[in-house]
Amino acid sequence: MTTGLVWFKNDLRLHDNEALCQAIANCDTLILCYCIDPDFFKFLDLGFRKSGINRFKFLEQSLLNLQEKLGAIGGHLIICNGKTEIELSKLIRKFSITQVYAEQEYADEELERIKNVETHCSNVSFNFYWGKTLYHIDDIPFKINKIPLTSKAYRIPTSEKSNPRATFESPLKINGHDKAKNSNMPDYSLFGFTEKDYDNTQPYVSGSEDEGLKRLQFYTFESQQLTGYRWTRNRSLGMDYSSKLSPYLALGCLSPREIYRVVKNYEITIKKNQSTWWLIFELVWRDYFTFKSMRIGHKIFHTKGFKNKSIAFENNLEKFKSWQNGKTGIPFIDAHMRQLNATGFMSNRGRVNCSSYFVHDLKIDWTWGAAYFESKLIDYDVSSNWLNWHVQAYEIWYTNPVNQSHKYKSQEFIRKWIPELEKLNDRDILTPWLVDGIDYPKPFEIFSKWSRSINKILKEVEI
Repeated sequence: MTTGLVWFKNDLRLHDNEALCQAIANCDTLILCYCIDPDFFKFLDLGFRKSGINRFKFLEQSLLNLQEKLGAIGGHLIICNGKTEIELSKLIRKFSITQVYAEQEYADEELERIKNVETHCSNVSFNFYWGKTLYHIDDIPFKINKIPLTSKAYRIPTSEKSNPRATFESPLKINGHDKAKNSNMPDYSLFGFTEKDYDNTQPYVSGSEDEGLKRLQFYTFESQQLTGYRWTRNRSLGMDYSSKLSPYLALGCLSPREIYRVVKNYEITIKKNQSTWWLIFELVWRDYFTFKSMRIGHKIFHTKGFKNKSIAFENNLEKFKSWQNGKTGIPFIDAHMRQLNATGFMSNRGRVNCSSYFVHDLKIDWTWGAAYFESKLIDYDVSSNWLNWHVQAYEIWYTNPVNQSHKYKSQEFIRKWIPELEKLNDRDILTPWLVDGIDYPKPFEIFSKWSRSINKILKEVEI
């Protein structure tokens, strides 16, 4: 009798999960597990955790839902707490496992973890399946070492010569090992979080495959908000200006191919327009960053980046702390940072502005900011996060946060996240450094390059 182990990682779903489907097809009985490695939540030298409490809670919600769904079809989910290679080797010995099935990885830390597992578990066969991207790695018209360094050069040939593969159906039955049982989710305190940390945390969206599928259906067929995505995507306030699917993609609660399938059906039955194209474009962009980071390797984590460029960073710790806490004195920056800290989410417009201000105005090493976003974002994706920060540091023009706050009419968003400014009028709330007697910090500097935008606000915004 063949006993297989399904090792879930960032593929916390039943639908379109090739590793799970192959394990069911090729093994007589299965053990299913997820390992929470303490390294996920360790403290960095920068003074914060590699992954914070919002990410822990979103993961917890997703794992408990997966456990419930597996149980409904005859399976279980063992949630381990400890070094991954040690915990998996225990399960392999205990249940006489001969085959391990898992999603294929590509980034440094994840590959090192797999290497450690293979070293500790040398008497089993490992079966890895690519499932992260819209286009399968074997179907794109480039070898990884030849991935173009511009998105257009990747996107056009790929869309012309490749097609996303069909999704795998969710399994209806699993023959779970008769001696295996569900385990409880390890308590937050085991990773150093306090009761206050946990109770005061509410991720921007709730984690799980069910919630991801529900959100996908709502944003497309139920509300038809997808039709307007192209024109609302740069907003920051509320739920429905964008899809909010990225957290579910990050943990694999949603498959990119499932999103593609639903959007294509939407185009046929509801409407095909720039917005539907744009949402698929975002999936292709995500693919591109994945493959590009594979080509570049560990240099995406280095201060000088893969182009070996230099900026004269000052790395002022007071400024770094003010940026982290949303107390820079620039409302558009601070509102987004406070939202990030509270919910683990930030709009695309916020990410562009907060990173550009961080690098070019505060003059702090971009890798510090990228690490902070990694700690906080419930939609953290290694390639998207680190390459987007790299782009802000070295590859695009500066983004003016004062101009952007006016352009995107951010007053209500600022009022929501900076209550000390909520009673200011629409003009003053964009330029509070011009107002006396408010409990809100003055900016470290008012740059001359902002003068035109400030004057425009004073002239155009009604009190």
